[in-house]
Amino acid sequence: MMTPESQIRRILDLARWAPSGDNTQPWRFEVVNPRHVIIHGFDTRDHCVYDLDGHPSQIAMGALIETASIAASEHGWRALATHRAESPETRPVFDLKFESAPDLTRDTLIDVIELRSVQRRPMRTRPLTAAQKTSLAQSAQGGHQIQWLESFPTRLQTALLMFQSAKIRLTSPEAYEVHRDIIEWKQQFSATKVPDQALGTDPLTTRLMQFVMARWERVEFFNRYMAGTWTPRIQLDFLPSLFCGAHFALLAPSPPKTLSDYVAGGRAMQRFWLTATQVGLQMQPEITPLIFSRYAREARPFSRTPGLDALAEKVRLDLEQLLGEEAAQRSVFMGRLGSSRQARSRSLRRPLVELLTHPHPR
Repeated sequence: MMTPESQIRRILDLARWAPSGDNTQPWRFEVVNPRHVIIHGFDTRDHCVYDLDGHPSQIAMGALIETASIAASEHGWRALATHRAESPETRPVFDLKFESAPDLTRDTLIDVIELRSVQRRPMRTRPLTAAQKTSLAQSAQGGHQIQWLESFPTRLQTALLMFQSAKIRLTSPEAYEVHRDIIEWKQQFSATKVPDQALGTDPLTTRLMQFVMARWERVEFFNRYMAGTWTPRIQLDFLPSLFCGAHFALLAPSPPKTLSDYVAGGRAMQRFWLTATQVGLQMQPEITPLIFSRYAREARPFSRTPGLDALAEKVRLDLEQLLGEEAAQRSVFMGRLGSSRQARSRSLRRPLVELLTHPHPR
């Protein structure tokens, strides 16, 4: 028989497996008592070009809360999350309280929380089954909807979109600084970063990337004189986009604007991803087109490199052509799905003891 103290630790131990951009894990836990946890969040907008207005970190926070809620059902507990409105947006604080719910059914998604991972390599092109699509569509809670991108012409269109978006990613010094800091080289697993073996490139390209990314000057040289972005863009973006069962966009009920909108999107995203794992599918997020297109839509400069604002505008136009203008603005998340073996290399998580802390951990 588990004690309430061991139950809350079990819930948090599962919750920490929620996905976050580049494995940043932007949360720390303060256990007030066995039925009350304060979640101290933080975002990375001040140094990460991808964390536009902290929204990707807010999506991750929603995934964390949803994972905790799923885990709590194992103990007959219902989780109630409340945002402290007075907390800074860059450091949102949530009260996560648990109440007994004897009639609550154990959520079977518990069984795949630790199995869910990112698959960056090509997948089988076998279409998703009707049963898989029905399960995934039903998983999108809170009024969210799924827009499917399945046919070969549509997957090709998506591949070209990802190929264009990747050029921004690989030629921007602001993005380079993020990549340099989050990749852990010559590793199969990483508790705090992304191991290089999970990137999806072949061994030779991976070693070349390690050499080039040691200095921005090398990146500029390879990009300018040796077509340095072509190989990684083909291996990491174009081919995986073609070789999958389908792409999808997760659409919010209306264009997301507030922290609450993105947290809700994160909760829906996590149930979708866990359901995909449960029905035998692998997944890879594809959110850079959403981020760069919003920079363009709001005319917000994001790089000191000339020409990238224009390329972001091209990404915006291509995204709207792919999804439709209204759907593009409602999109809170994108990704690709397919059948493949489990990824052999992946990001792990910090041990729970490192996430238990006092307020303002950073």
